[in-house]
Amino acid sequence: MVLDSNNHSVFSLHYHLVLVVKYRKKVFNDEKSNYAKDIFERIGSNYNISLVEWHHDKDHVHILFKAHPNTELSKFINAYKSASSRLIKRDFPEIKQQLWKEMFWSKSYCLITTGGVSIETIKKYIQSQGQNNK
Repeated sequence: MVLDSNNHSVFSLHYHLVLVVKYRKKVFNDEKSNYAKDIFERIGSNYNISLVEWHHDKDHVHILFKAHPNTELSKFINAYKSASSRLIKRDFPEIKQQLWKEMFWSKSYCLITTGGVSIETIKKYIQSQGQNNK
């Protein structure tokens, strides 16, 4: 396992983010997805976020990224959704026909932590601590 580090800690923090287009409109293609991905990478660098994997469907994107412990994820996600919504609608005017209001993304999102092992493995590890000292 490769760990990231800063001055006082080592860490490996990966997240799976799913963002859905407002009203589940099927507006994504490769060009728009790559555009949204580029925005993610630019804004992410300001929040100590690195893109690991990106894939889109017609109405949503799946993003795997890693972050630092001090990253404010909700602030980053809101900043990304706001900026990308504005820029996508500006640079792809045909989207305005399907999404006539300001928002490009649904208000909600799915953010899941990921790890190298299952929750069950971690539970068993924690439960086993101190048993050799008895």
